[in-house]
Amino acid sequence: MSASAIRCAPRLEVTALPGVPVIEPGDDLGARVREGLARASIEMAPNDVLVVVSKAVSRAEGRFVDLATVTPSAAAQELAQRTQKDPRFVELVLRESEKVSRTAPGALVVRHRLGHVYGDAGVDLSNAAPRGASAGAGPWALLLPIDPDASAERLRAALSPDEGAQIGVVISDSFGRPFRVGTVGAAIGVAGLPPVWDQRGGRDLFGRVLEHTVTALADQVAAAADLVAGQADEGRAFVHVRGLSFPTGNHRAAELCRPYDKDLYA
Repeated sequence: MSASAIRCAPRLEVTALPGVPVIEPGDDLGARVREGLARASIEMAPNDVLVVVSKAVSRAEGRFVDLATVTPSAAAQELAQRTQKDPRFVELVLRESEKVSRTAPGALVVRHRLGHVYGDAGVDLSNAAPRGASAGAGPWALLLPIDPDASAERLRAALSPDEGAQIGVVISDSFGRPFRVGTVGAAIGVAGLPPVWDQRGGRDLFGRVLEHTVTALADQVAAAADLVAGQADEGRAFVHVRGLSFPTGNHRAAELCRPYDKDLYA
């Protein structure tokens, strides 16, 4: 992606859509987003981006697991001892993972089947119970969407006034990082928006040719949206972002993942 093809205005408008109910299996996410846009008096325009927290997509797709139904393997039991985590939870993490990267008490870092390297394979115990869960069932876990890119593309199609509309959709999740404290929003699914902005070949303020400047554009958008979406009890699953200019195309969030031979943490 050429440096001249993407622009960011001096001001971004990042708006959490109000009044979004808790998403349940089978919900029409496109309809829920359109309702939120209407409440916020926003109409999708070219170069707008809609960020959706992954938990909303997972809930709509029914990615719930009752830990009471999970039988941990020997490998999960051994890892559970090392990490001091519930063996049933560890079993789900292993099922969602390609490889275990790092372990420590309280930490289980893996390479997810989607290619992302982060803690617990995105398996979440927070706000994970489906509506109507019977008393005594659970605890419940929520897995990441099966194919977040496909989920993003379906949502983009539902929001596009025509097939070629120039809008983007990002599915975000909270990532911890091995070299920093705390979590930030990151993109695990994209549609329309280029995930990576390669500015090499452009010039800095003094005319020097940029040699190493590659920006994780979709992650930056996800992180900005994460500030207003929140990570606790805010209930803000959809965030509208305006102020970017980008060419739409067919992309996948895996473009943000380092190849095995260059990933020091995989």
